Amino acid sequence: MEQIEQRPNLRKNLPTTALVTGTTSGIGKAFVELLASEGWNLILVSRDLRKLNLQQRQLEHQFNVECEVIQADLAIEEDLNRVSRRLLDDHRPVTVLVNNAGFGLNRDFGVSQLSDQVRLTRVLVIAPLELCHSAIQSMKKSGGGYIINVSSVAAFMTGGTYCAAKSWLNTFSESLSGELGSSGINVYAVCPGFTRTEFHMRCSQDVSGVPNFMWLKPERVAREAWGAVQRGKRLSIPSLQYKMLVSLHRFAPRWLVHGYATLAKRFLRRGGRNS
Repeated sequence: MEQIEQRPNLRKNLPTTALVTGTTSGIGKAFVELLASEGWNLILVSRDLRKLNLQQRQLEHQFNVECEVIQADLAIEEDLNRVSRRLLDDHRPVTVLVNNAGFGLNRDFGVSQLSDQVRLTRVLVIAPLELCHSAIQSMKKSGGGYIINVSSVAAFMTGGTYCAAKSWLNTFSESLSGELGSSGINVYAVCPGFTRTEFHMRCSQDVSGVPNFMWLKPERVAREAWGAVQRGKRLSIPSLQYKMLVSLHRFAPRWLVHGYATLAKRFLRRGGRNS
C-alpha cells in the first residue's frame, strides 16, 4: 500500500520557510498551524485577502513566527506565476511546499460548463506542476526540501475530472520522488478520504449520509502527512478504513469500480441537475 524509500535527513541549517496553498480553511489551515507550532515561518497563499490577513495576525501572535501573505487564485495564470516567482527567490528560499488548494464540481462532465472543467484542471494539475518545478529549482540550490501534494482517495476511483486529476497527482508525485533520488528533496502525496472541511459544502454535495467513522479531521491528515514525508514515504492513505477501501479499488475488476462510482454519485446526490 505505502511505498517507502529511505532518504538522508535534511541538513539542520536549511531555511525554515514553508509555502502552503489554500490555507484559510480545512487541511491547509491544519498544515500551517502544525508547521507554525514547530517554528516554521510561513507563506500563506489563498484567494480571500481578508481571511489571509486575519490568519497572518493569528499565527504570528500565537506561534511567534513570521508570515507572508500572497493573495492568489491559482486558476489565473498571472496569480500562479507570482507564487512561482516567490518560490524561485534565492534570497528568501523555501524549504517546504504544500500543494493543498483545490475544489470540486458537482455536475457530470457532459452537462457542466467547459470553463469550470478547465478551471478545475488549472488548480488541480497545472498549479501543482508549476509550483513543484519552481520549488525544485530552489531546493536543489539550498540543499533539499519537502514537497507535499494533497491528493485524495478519489484518485483510485472513476468520478470525472476531479478523480482523474488526483490520479495524475499521485503518479506525478511518485515519479518526482524517484527522479530526485538522493537530492535531499522528498516528494510525497497524501490521499485522505472524507475530511471535516468546507470542501463538500462548496461544491454542493450532500454528505449527510456519510457515517461518522468515515470522517477524518484535517489536523490528523496534516500530522500524518508531515511525519510520513520526513520518513521518505512516497504515497500514503490516512486511516485503516481508507487503506482497505483503496485496496479494494486497486484489485477489483474494472466493472465493479465503475459500478461503485455510479453508486457514489447517487449517494452524494450528484448529477446533471445539481448546481
